[in-house]
Order: sequence, then structure tokens, then C-alpha cells
Amino acid sequence: MIRIAPTGRVLAVAAAASLALTACGGGGGDTAAKQSDSAAPSAAASSAPAEKGDGTLTLGTVLPQTGSLAFLGPPEFAGVDQAVKEINEAGGVLGKPVTKVHTDSGDTTTNIASQSVDKLLAQKADAIIGAASSSVSESIIDKITGAGVVQFSPANTSDKFTTINDNGLYFRTAPPDKLQGRVLGDLIAADGNDTIGILAMQDSYGSGLADQITKTAEEAGASVAERVDYDPKAADFSADVAKIKAKNPKAIVLIGFEEGAKVVAELVKQGLTADKYKWYMVDGNMSNTNYLKMPKGTLKGVKGTIPGAEAPEEFRKKLQELDPKLSDFTYAAESYDAANLIALAAEAAKDDTGKSIAAKLPEVSKGGEKCKSFKECVDLLKAGKDIDYDGISGPVEFDDAGDPAVATIGVYQYGDDNKYPGKALEYRTGKIDG
Repeated sequence: MIRIAPTGRVLAVAAAASLALTACGGGGGDTAAKQSDSAAPSAAASSAPAEKGDGTLTLGTVLPQTGSLAFLGPPEFAGVDQAVKEINEAGGVLGKPVTKVHTDSGDTTTNIASQSVDKLLAQKADAIIGAASSSVSESIIDKITGAGVVQFSPANTSDKFTTINDNGLYFRTAPPDKLQGRVLGDLIAADGNDTIGILAMQDSYGSGLADQITKTAEEAGASVAERVDYDPKAADFSADVAKIKAKNPKAIVLIGFEEGAKVVAELVKQGLTADKYKWYMVDGNMSNTNYLKMPKGTLKGVKGTIPGAEAPEEFRKKLQELDPKLSDFTYAAESYDAANLIALAAEAAKDDTGKSIAAKLPEVSKGGEKCKSFKECVDLLKAGKDIDYDGISGPVEFDDAGDPAVATIGVYQYGDDNKYPGKALEYRTGKIDG
């Protein structure tokens, strides 16, 4: 376990080795500027007029059914579905069943997400879970939060959301990229790599992670021999990979989404194979489905990071009952926790409006009596108790920016079958202060 020490609003991750460091498919369809440092979500939300909702919590999702993150859609939809199932089995919220409406987020090459938000707002969604892509969330946050609706992402990791203007209505269960970048940069250096090549998709997610990995690795004594920020929509990555090959680094970091399979194929084509170089990946391209058509052993030994704690076996089995084809579980727990936290906040507020939910989200996530399921927590609320929901993805304590104050990063390794097991090599967990 790694203790995280604060550095302003940023974290520093202590290295596992003796390094002197501190510290972003298918889904069913049902019916249906961040406040400044001095303003907390609860304060922003509570300053609004005391309007009451219609008494029915309507939960929308804008998650990837298509696009470059479609492989993340199934576990995220399943996580929400499982939570809503349990919530409604426990009596729902405010005495009524929760209504859920699933929609597609697509990716940044389409306008699907914006159209989906319009649909959800027309159906009077009180809170919207999504998007998975940080860039997609950036494109729809004004529309969602401007309508007084909570936006809650299970997978956004861009550092921009810590300070983005959101009227106090944006929350996430995934930690900012600075933490994942520091853990990965630390891991690369600890593995003995003194020269690094980085291939990063050119957007806020890719660039942010590349910046932090570079900073951490260089602080540990390694150097970035070449960094290429590529166009993820490019038809060919040969020139990008050739730049990395020319510098012959010991480690190669791949930061991207679904297009990562094309980048991997080009690395192999140019002889930069994983048995000769050490490859590292991130949550956006860590997949158990994206590389299955490649020759056996293509990714053997490749390491990667995924934010969040390991999803327990019992939880995985429940999700597979909902979706028997489920093979990836990335961000399933974070999606499950997002739905539960929204429901508990509405119950605590005795109201289903977005502003009321936002005002109570920090409160139900910390400081009260520990509870681990919607039923257990809602029973405590009805008994007049203050609660502290500890989820499947971790403790989930929100800071004033709507970010998780406690975060875990898992380190995984691919096997000969081009898949990584559910069990991580290690977890690095820490508390984020301020």
C-alpha cells in the first residue's frame, strides 16, 4: 500500500522501490468553471432556490455503446444496472423505483453524446452517469450542469475536471490522471528503464498522462528519449512508431484507446516487440478483447495501470448474470458506486433534483457510520443516522472539487493469451488531502 502525500491539489506517490518520490460496447436501452478553490459543491448547490423534484429519481447514462471506448461500455452499463436492480429491490428512492435511461456517448468524432444528453434532459433526468471519455465529458458538461443536473463519471481521469466550471454538479469515482501517471512513471523507473519512448493520443487524456509519466520518470533518474503525440484517427501509425524506433528506448509507453491495437501491430511490424522492449499501457487501452486476434504472446509481459480496486469475484458473478458475455470489468465498480451514491444522496436530501443530490453527495461519502450497500446505507438514513458509503471501487470520499479523496491504482500484467487477469500484481492506494 502506498501512502499519498498532498502537494497542493496534486498527489505524490511514494515509490515501491527506493525512489525518493512522494507520491478514461454494448449497453441495453431502458425507457427512458468547477467552483473556485474557495467554493465547495455543497455550498454551490445549496445556494440555489429550494425547488423540489417530481419524487422519482431518473438516472440517465451517457456511456460508450460505439466509438473508441466501446469496450468499456459493457462493464459500465452492467455496473449501473446492478446498482439500480439492488436499489429497487430495497424499495427504491423516496419510496419509488428508480427509472434508468441508457444512451450512447459515441466518441469525439461524432455528436452522439450531445444528442444523448438532449434526450435525457427531455426525459427529466436528475443525474447522468458518464461519459467514459474525458474529452466527451468536456463536450457535454456545460449542457448537463447548466440544466441543474448532476454529471457523475465513473471513468473520467483528466486533471481538467478538478477546476472546470461545473456549478458544483460534477463528480467522479475515478481519480485524476496525475495519480495514475505518477504510479506508472514510478513503475517504469523501478523496473530499471533509464530510457523511455512515449506514444500518446493527442487529447487532454493522452497529453495529461504523458506529461505526468515524463515528470515522474525523470525525477526518478530516467529520461524520455522520444515522445510522439499522435492523431488517434490516423489510418497509419508507421511514421509515429518509426520516431520511437530511431531512439531505441528500453521502455515504450502506449497511451490511447481502441486505436491502440493498430499502434501495437505497427510496433510488432517494425520489430519493437514486447519480448525485446518493455511495454506499458494505461486504463484507456488495457483490454481483454482488443488484442485477441493478434498472435499468441504478442502482449505477454506487458504491464498496465487501471484506477480502482479489484472488483470482487461475487460482484463479477452478479454482473455476468446480467451480461453473460462480459469479459472486461474496468470501471464496473466505479459505475456501480456512482449509481448507489446518487441514490443515497437523493434519499438523504429527501429530494431528487440535481442540486439537492449534489449537496448531499460529499456528506453520504464520508464522516458517518460505515455501510457498504444501498440497503444497509438507506436503512441507516431512515433511522436518522449519518452515513459513510464505502463502495466496491474503494472508500469514495469526495473532496471539495468532487474528486475522490482516496484512490487506488492497480498494476496488471498480460499473459500469453493477450489478456490480463482480474488479479492485479499490486495495488497502490493513498489518501488525497485538499
